[in-house]
Amino acid sequence: MSSSVWNEEHHAFREAFGKFLDTEAVPHHERWEKQGQVDREIWTKAGQNGFLCFTLDEAYGGSGVDFRYTLIAIEEISKRSLSGLGFGVHSDIVAPYIERHSISEEQKRKYLPRLAAGEMVGAIAMTEPGAGSDLQAVRTTAVLDGDHYVVNGSKTFITNGQHCDLLILVCKTDPSLGAKGISLLLVEADTPGFVKGRNLDKIGMKAQDTSELFFQDMRVPKENLLGEAGKGFVYLMSELPQERLSIGAGAIASAEVALKRTLEYTRERTVFGTSVADFQYNRFKLAEMDTEITIGRAFVDQCIERHVHRELDAVTAAKLKWWATDLQNRVIDQCLQMHGGFGYMWEFPIARQFADSRVSRIYGGANEIMKEIIARAL
Repeated sequence: MSSSVWNEEHHAFREAFGKFLDTEAVPHHERWEKQGQVDREIWTKAGQNGFLCFTLDEAYGGSGVDFRYTLIAIEEISKRSLSGLGFGVHSDIVAPYIERHSISEEQKRKYLPRLAAGEMVGAIAMTEPGAGSDLQAVRTTAVLDGDHYVVNGSKTFITNGQHCDLLILVCKTDPSLGAKGISLLLVEADTPGFVKGRNLDKIGMKAQDTSELFFQDMRVPKENLLGEAGKGFVYLMSELPQERLSIGAGAIASAEVALKRTLEYTRERTVFGTSVADFQYNRFKLAEMDTEITIGRAFVDQCIERHVHRELDAVTAAKLKWWATDLQNRVIDQCLQMHGGFGYMWEFPIARQFADSRVSRIYGGANEIMKEIIARAL
């Protein structure tokens, strides 16, 4: 990895976080897949070890480090195919939104230390049955009534939906204003009128709880408004480059480990007395994948450096998210093919990667939307 991106402290953190995952997550992940969600205790353990909300200011319980530490965590989780851990949404979206956009110090001190400690699990609710990548189309409403917002609507595909204690809710406080009428509310899960629906049954990412959420005449104190009314869409757009960098970095790490596993398997597996890796067609395919992944890693490193210097723009982030996730899916599909019939068996890691990776081209903005963003800038 590029020495201009990572230093010795980063390597030490990578080793420590990897050991935590190997001890506290890897042995349990198969069971988590069967039960459809991780154990709640993993959140508390991660918080106790300082592995949540790294970038938060120390005053709020974080470590105050830069975003590279978050990317290390994302990569280490991806390398182990730990699809159940929703740490990214919690630490890299929910907590930073509150820290950056809240205009209330009391609000920050009420929630951020508890998120950092794993005492609360955070989620963000954007997607609705009729509104995915087009956030301007959300229909969940929040009508001001005295000292409370009265909320009605529903959300779907919400990561950490079952475990969440705190939700950033994207809603319309003024439907007549379109995007300028979107606001963000901080909603505690025990609020009357907040109902957690079923844990959705997905093709992959079986260990990650992904839920439907419903709100019926839910009354949220107006002091739970995050930032200013009507600024929600602006806040969401300002955070998307970082989110898409995270997705791209995770995709390349996933492709790297898929290739590593496939090299090991094809060198051991023989067909007609020859190892699968020694057939010219397969050698060429392995060479192509290795080269493309090397290019992808260089692009990720470039984007990391730009983000650290606050220079990562929305268009470049869209390019990374699209290209890296498409590459991830191509590589994993080819790697599964090289495993033959065993690649289709769930106990083989490549099968899990195949199922888990497909959604990366959809979440964080569908790749077709990424191409639209790029095309508009040409």
